[in-house]
Amino acid sequence: MAKNYPLNDLNALQLKPGDRPISDGTVAGLYLFASTQEGTGKWIFRYKSPLTGTRREMGLGTFPSVPIETARKKASMARECLRRRTDPLEFRKEKGPNSAQLGRIPTFEGATRQLHGQITSGFRSQKHSDQWLKSMEEYVFPIIGKQSLDTLTPERFASCLRPIWLTTPETARRVKQRCASVIRWALAHQYISADPLSHVNALLPRQPTRRERVRHFPALSWSKVPDFIATTLRSDEDNIHHIMLELVILTACRSGEIRKMRWEDIDLEEKTFTIPASRMKARVSHRVPLTPRVSQLLEVQRNRSSLRQGLVFRSRAGTPVTDMALTNILRENRVSSDTKGRFATTHGFRSSFRDWASENGHSNDLADRTLAHSLRSVVEAAYHRTDLLEQRRNLMLQWENHCLHQTRPADAHRRDLEQKRLEQLISKATAFHQAEEIRTYVSAVVNRRSGGAFSINEDVSQWADWALRQADSIDPVDEAS
Repeated sequence: MAKNYPLNDLNALQLKPGDRPISDGTVAGLYLFASTQEGTGKWIFRYKSPLTGTRREMGLGTFPSVPIETARKKASMARECLRRRTDPLEFRKEKGPNSAQLGRIPTFEGATRQLHGQITSGFRSQKHSDQWLKSMEEYVFPIIGKQSLDTLTPERFASCLRPIWLTTPETARRVKQRCASVIRWALAHQYISADPLSHVNALLPRQPTRRERVRHFPALSWSKVPDFIATTLRSDEDNIHHIMLELVILTACRSGEIRKMRWEDIDLEEKTFTIPASRMKARVSHRVPLTPRVSQLLEVQRNRSSLRQGLVFRSRAGTPVTDMALTNILRENRVSSDTKGRFATTHGFRSSFRDWASENGHSNDLADRTLAHSLRSVVEAAYHRTDLLEQRRNLMLQWENHCLHQTRPADAHRRDLEQKRLEQLISKATAFHQAEEIRTYVSAVVNRRSGGAFSINEDVSQWADWALRQADSIDPVDEAS
């Protein structure tokens, strides 16, 4: 054999019939064998089959018809096949005679689109799927999209992330995660043997931590919510957007859960609104107890509706009302928030409710379940499966009383005092006679309402039913006796 040095055109053209094969010197296993004419030869790639362990030779064309650089590319592709434990000759038989396709490593864009096609069915929505790919098209493909996977370096990825690394860190984090998914896909297919993203952080400045960059939704203080409802929302009670925003406040739901509310989700007899898992952020169905005012608003809307099926609130196009319709109420009325220089937001009312619950001594667990927050402890989530509907019903009734106390008549305030008195009794009730005392108290309230100046309305009836259930939980009534 000839010396192992990079072969060039001068050496190849000097090859004579009968000369020993010349090693390419660049790609291991690539040789140029002499032909019957001077200055011509045959490219041979020698290798050991990963399937059988035998030595094999694969022809890659003749010189000078196949230039040195082309032969090297073909040999490199064959060697990539070997790295992936594939026999190049068998691969060529399977894929056809076009050796240019042999072991081809896809570009980053090609690999990304292949991966996206495989995982798109697992996205929560088509919008999420589109956003995943759009971010790659905007920030990554223009820089490294046309590069082969095996040529990518940490610096090339850093160049994609650098423009957004500090300005929009959350976007940069997501783009990096999506690039990492592509790299894991490439590693699994053995297109590459190392992860170029593993050291990219060393080439970028420190990002602000999540705590440093978090921005909460501006919220109206819970103490100002009653005035907002009484002066702003009740100023136009027939306005569908005002009704929707009041429902958002009184239920502590996300705006999308109210905007996409459907009649089949509502049970006005059981006083519940069940949001299916497909429309919940945590992908777990959630029951919302309906308080008297919420039930009243839904009854009014049902009487107005001619369909009474599908969406409760519709836009003119028959689609869900946009979130901006609710946001504009707050902007047009210049509703201030707890964030200096910013108006309150629709989502911020969930924070208003949470602050009210904390400052009025309600349990964190009950408040978080009302907001449909996921349990932080996996173990607790596995064992604590009740949704505490009846306890949340009472909590939401108190929240409604707070929100509407400026719009409620005097008898509602009387009932609030009676409810607080009853809660004190329940908290101390541990024996039968105390449970019986609760029943007696409820009976006295109902009798006074029916025989006095106050009529028995839905509020009082719901309150009495709840109180009696609490008494039964302490000591059930023996119906047989």
